[in-house]
Amino acid sequence: MKAFSILEKPGYLALDFGMCLAMNAVQWRHRLKAGGRRDLEHYIEACERMTPDGYYAIPEQEISETEERRLKWKSPIESPFVENNLAHIDLYPCKTGWTAPTVILLHALMSTSDIGYRRWAGRFNELGWNACFMHLPYHYSRVPHGYVNGELAIGADLIRTAEGLRQGVIELRQLMGNLRRRGCRKFGLWASSYGAWIGALLSFMERDFEFLALMEPIVNIEHAIWTGAASISLRMELRRSGIDHALVRRHFHLTSPMHRSPLCGNERVLLSAGDYDRIARYEDVEALRCAWPGSTILRVKQGHFGNRMMPAVFERLREQGRFVVKSF
Repeated sequence: MKAFSILEKPGYLALDFGMCLAMNAVQWRHRLKAGGRRDLEHYIEACERMTPDGYYAIPEQEISETEERRLKWKSPIESPFVENNLAHIDLYPCKTGWTAPTVILLHALMSTSDIGYRRWAGRFNELGWNACFMHLPYHYSRVPHGYVNGELAIGADLIRTAEGLRQGVIELRQLMGNLRRRGCRKFGLWASSYGAWIGALLSFMERDFEFLALMEPIVNIEHAIWTGAASISLRMELRRSGIDHALVRRHFHLTSPMHRSPLCGNERVLLSAGDYDRIARYEDVEALRCAWPGSTILRVKQGHFGNRMMPAVFERLREQGRFVVKSF
């Protein structure tokens, strides 16, 4: 058994390396137009005096387009891509209905299939929880024609990247408002990687969470942009356009998980990180745990991509009693 463990690390590192190559290959074809730095400066200047409360404010808009197992509405953030301008949630109600607590499932960047998330939705349903699977910006039903899943979510166009994060947070706040009107009073968050980044930002705006499970969240934005193996093509384009650390850092007060704490209380937060992860490194997730005193962290022997983390997180949450359905 020990020999098998020794062989695991190279395998996970190779898997992460291959995925990073794929991400760089996808980003290689994206070039900033002339004046890219000027456009970013104008955007950052417009946002610089904003607080998260203003940046992620919910518009006065009712969600009207509904189906039995699907919720769709026009996104309050309009992007240049029509497919991305329609918010999309898959609904998995339990037998109790929408008065039961609801877990929101947020997938990783460039997630290729929702099969696993549907299975987790079923596990939560068995425990008396509803589940909602969100199609994050530029993923699944929101992928513009000619692009791959998640290709446009993160890239050298940092305005599009920031607006995608903003779009995800605001739409999730709209979803929670809609569910409250249906009778739901408590929520859980089950989020991975890019989805965990959005989930962390959401936690600064909403307090009705029984638990926040943030798996391999993107925490160190400096690393993600300027030194990470998945962003070589991205930072080459930024440097070609004259975009530097100092300019990008001026927007961190709105997009970095390190700048605020969850409203529900840090003790409800379970962070998790992979020992071999070079995208959301353990030391970066540990820094977030220190910034959120009272939160806990779970280490798992895998890279950024692997199948061990979600079962381990589920069991830890079960041990903490987070799934007990109470009368709210």
